Amino acid sequence: MLRQWWLRGVGACSTFTRAHSGCSTSSSMKPKRAIPSDGLQLSDFIREGTKKQRQKAIIPSIEDTKEYLSPEDLNGNGKTVCYVTYGCQMNVSDMEIVRSIMSQYGFVESDQKEKADIVLLMTCSIRDGAEKKVWNQLKLIRSNSVNKRQIVGVLGLFSVLMNAKISYLTGCMAERVRHDLLEKRNLVNIVAGPDSYRDLPRLVAVASGGSNAINVQLSLDETYAEVQPIRVDAESRTAFISIMRGCDNMCTYCVVPFTRGRERSRPIDSIVEEVRRLRDQGYKQITLLGQNVNSYRDMTSMDFPMNPSTTEDRVPGFKTVYKPKSGGLTFTSLLEKVADAAPDVRFRFTSPHPKDFPMQLIELIASRTNLCKQLHLPAQSGDDETLDRMGRGYSRDLYLRLVDDIRIILPNVSLTSDFIAGFCGETEEAHQNTLSLIREVGYSFCFVFPYSMRGKTRAHHRLTDDVPENVKARRHLDLTTVFREEAMKLNQKLIGTEQTVLLEGKSKRDVAFSHGRTDGGVKAVFDNSKSQLNPGQYAKVLITEANSQTLKAEFIRETDL
Repeated sequence: MLRQWWLRGVGACSTFTRAHSGCSTSSSMKPKRAIPSDGLQLSDFIREGTKKQRQKAIIPSIEDTKEYLSPEDLNGNGKTVCYVTYGCQMNVSDMEIVRSIMSQYGFVESDQKEKADIVLLMTCSIRDGAEKKVWNQLKLIRSNSVNKRQIVGVLGLFSVLMNAKISYLTGCMAERVRHDLLEKRNLVNIVAGPDSYRDLPRLVAVASGGSNAINVQLSLDETYAEVQPIRVDAESRTAFISIMRGCDNMCTYCVVPFTRGRERSRPIDSIVEEVRRLRDQGYKQITLLGQNVNSYRDMTSMDFPMNPSTTEDRVPGFKTVYKPKSGGLTFTSLLEKVADAAPDVRFRFTSPHPKDFPMQLIELIASRTNLCKQLHLPAQSGDDETLDRMGRGYSRDLYLRLVDDIRIILPNVSLTSDFIAGFCGETEEAHQNTLSLIREVGYSFCFVFPYSMRGKTRAHHRLTDDVPENVKARRHLDLTTVFREEAMKLNQKLIGTEQTVLLEGKSKRDVAFSHGRTDGGVKAVFDNSKSQLNPGQYAKVLITEANSQTLKAEFIRETDL
């Protein structure tokens, strides 16, 4: 019997590796081990058993730990946690969810990174630069820690990509590389993906026992709808609400569909209830968040009507890689409900996709004073061939027609955008087409990044990252320069106008001055020494000076929205 067990090669693929690396469990795929010329000895079986136990100790599976962890093991019992956040507003929102979950289990927040029992990093890996920052921070934490038993965990997108680097391998090779990332480097004890935050108390318990712990499984239904986030930046009186997770667009450059999974939306009632709660707590601005926020669609009830506004909610001519969705309540319905629930609260949303801006949505924004007249309209490129390689689903002409349609209904709209410099195959002519698009549209702000190839994306498999780094850097600078020139023109047109500003805090340069944002999202600074308004209050101001980033203003009076 032992001879047969040895020949089957039982230890060639661990349970965890099969589950996460695609390792086959069929007997025909298991490699058979040769019997030594001098026959099998007892030491061979002892060594094999020890190896299996060591692999299991590196990363125990969820089912394994459930067998020996009690509810009391999951209790933090006052252990301190330092939360560190990198990346976008979605990561800020995710960390607020993590704080809530950990607090429920008895963990206590600490701002002492060096002394805390646990350090959790909410990470980003959309771009190569962001990933390098995470690795550098992990090394810094380990070198500065005075707590030798400190547990360090990485959460979010970086954690999924960290595991994704292993998923290209199978069997023992995958196990070896995972061991190198989690144990040999001695930087990380816990790896948790964006859908596994509820599992953090268990992961901490496993790590406290001396093993590394990982859960990067994606979900088709996790939205954390009933979790009440713990917000730490209450002074500004602004808040974020995640309304949906995941993305179905599959743009070729983007790793989000692989790190955050398929689109799923929170029930509309849970969002409206959170809005009311924030309104009652004195919050004055709420930003609705999602990877593709305006593709929101609540399908939790079959009682929703099937009318034209819910069966097709996409801009005509724009294409998708997935079948058009129908039924349920759309983003337009959600925006109307939250605007009515909190009429004295400003609402913004990010990050949308141009295809999901039907005119019903634009007309709704025009009809409500508390729906900000600032729209993020990510273009990524102004060149048709580049847009096609990116898989964006529209042409330059379609994008410009959408801009024109929006400006007919919202003539004073403030548009912002995203652009990528040096995407695969981008020629100098294509780059010039993007510059001309920025000049033609005129954005108040643009997020511009040099392209960095990300593993698992369609571009990684099908395209070549053939634009030299120095050319990317130059084009990145070109895009930034041109958008700032256009933003300067737009802001200077505001000189002499009155604007309503929501105060967010005091100026760092001069505490006598306060800063806030106009309805269009532009930062405004004014002398608040006499009026003494607090964050969360609205001020009517007169714009006196402007540059590409900031407006300088004079206080007129306190006002309502």
